[in-house]
Amino acid sequence: MAVKPVVMALSRSGEATAHRVAEVLSAEVHGREGRVDKADAFFPNALDHARDLFAAGVPLVGVCASGILIRAVAPFLADKRTDPPVISVADDGSVVVPLLGGHRGANRLASEISKALGAVAAVTTAGDVALGVALDAPPAGWRLVNREDAKGAMVALLAGGGVTIGGDDEPKASWLNDLPRGDAVTLSCSTDRHIGLGPDHLQFAPQRVTLGVGCARNCPPKELSDLVNEVMAEAELVPEAIHSVNTVTLKGDEPAIIDLAKELGAPLRLFEVDELEAETPRLENPSDVVFAEVGTHGVSEAAALAQAGADAMLWYPKRKTANATCAFAITSEPLTVSKGRSRGRLSIVGIGPGQATWRTPEVSRLVADAEELVGYGLYIDLLGPLAVGKARSDFPLGGEEDRCRYALEQAGKGKNVSLVCSGDAGIYAMGALVFELLDRGPDQMGVSDAARRVEVICSPGVSALQGAAARAGAPLGHDFCAISLSDLLTPREDIIKRLKAAAEGDFVIAFYNPVSKRRRTLLAEARDILLQHRPADTPVMLASSLGRPEEDIRYRRLDELQVDEVDMLTVVLVGSSHSRLARLGEGPRMYTPRGYARKIDGDLAG
Repeated sequence: MAVKPVVMALSRSGEATAHRVAEVLSAEVHGREGRVDKADAFFPNALDHARDLFAAGVPLVGVCASGILIRAVAPFLADKRTDPPVISVADDGSVVVPLLGGHRGANRLASEISKALGAVAAVTTAGDVALGVALDAPPAGWRLVNREDAKGAMVALLAGGGVTIGGDDEPKASWLNDLPRGDAVTLSCSTDRHIGLGPDHLQFAPQRVTLGVGCARNCPPKELSDLVNEVMAEAELVPEAIHSVNTVTLKGDEPAIIDLAKELGAPLRLFEVDELEAETPRLENPSDVVFAEVGTHGVSEAAALAQAGADAMLWYPKRKTANATCAFAITSEPLTVSKGRSRGRLSIVGIGPGQATWRTPEVSRLVADAEELVGYGLYIDLLGPLAVGKARSDFPLGGEEDRCRYALEQAGKGKNVSLVCSGDAGIYAMGALVFELLDRGPDQMGVSDAARRVEVICSPGVSALQGAAARAGAPLGHDFCAISLSDLLTPREDIIKRLKAAAEGDFVIAFYNPVSKRRRTLLAEARDILLQHRPADTPVMLASSLGRPEEDIRYRRLDELQVDEVDMLTVVLVGSSHSRLARLGEGPRMYTPRGYARKIDGDLAG
């Protein structure tokens, strides 16, 4: 599991057990506020916190009743192949129950916990109970080639059948040794292509093969893919036997190499030129031309060998086309660790206005996966327990460019970094600045070449205008726009021009950054400009601290809008001339008709 488990303690009666479990798993303890004395982080509501962790893909161990965890995660259940492990532990540590994710680590975690506590592990997964192994979840270093047939094979074995395991020339899979012998299912353990795989013939490929690749800049992805597949066909090699795709760091952003790794389902690993140059004595095709160009006498052969290790040998030396090269190395035993580094990743995430329930599951997963969190300190704090235990780099307001540059450079070192923004990261936040830095030339205060090669992911968040609109009712039901009233980065005359255009166009307008301690005039000017084009009683919504305990929603007439009741944490929504403020049972609701009444009248007239 890439993400460390979290142990939840809900009461003092289970607090000691929670800390014992956390010690076994090297995990953090999250405790219920007011009910647990000592924890790495605290949460106010157990159901909400368990849901947030589960949605983020975090393995969850709750020292509590199983029903609490079941109720918490039930709405988020999707696919047993992707759902994270969920385990409940009795307060006294007597029973450990893997509830979800048995084949994704829950059964193994339950076993570890039960051994440490001297508890009973209530494992109910059929394969683990009857056979002691789950065929669709082989250990590290092995991959099941025909995963879709595992269920049928398990049914045959649970009905009393036995297995025949490979041949004498195949690598030994000791984890299969305790299975009953028979002829119901054949288990092959080789890197070779097999014909006739099915529920009666499973193949487990030992990951003994490393693939090294190189290519010219902007090599056509098909050219590299065809080259690799041609050699694999010659070697009768299944893709599942490939431990990793390896290359020099300089090629970490090549689309052809990135696409190849995805095609093979193998991780991409990168090596510095000095690491590859150290493999020169073992190369079969060293090249002075490559050395002059890159700084190492070989890329594909050297990368394959660097990953495979000192005991490996070149299996298929360098093959090449006009723009691509590849080489395969092979080891005697399956590889269970990875050398080199991954391609760096920067996730630009919007966490919404602040409350966890408005944060998307994708954002939560990206934050959970990240090694380091970068952002304005308040925004990282709003992540609550999800940020606990992670490296974090806080930047003040006004340090936006430093913040984005730092996040890119950290990712350029091979780290997985999340740049945390409020609302949506692409709306008046850091998304645009990240791409601006990447787009700048070397002489324009851009970023390093390493930073330019990172993977950049943008994940949407609930924007402040969406949150405010939802609280109001449906003020954005017709055409609308957003305007920032900050003239720190935008010339004042441009803001005035946009205000006049939006007023004349009769748009509903969401004002961002309406005022600050020093900026007090533009909001009043905006009000006066709008009053020239729409009624004085046009509804205005003021939404402060959305999604937080101090949230405050109020409504005003446009002609009564006062600057002093607005601050930087307030979103101002000004209706169009058609917007209405309806007085309903649950209170005032603001909406903007789309024109359905006119359509109905027209239909009736017709």
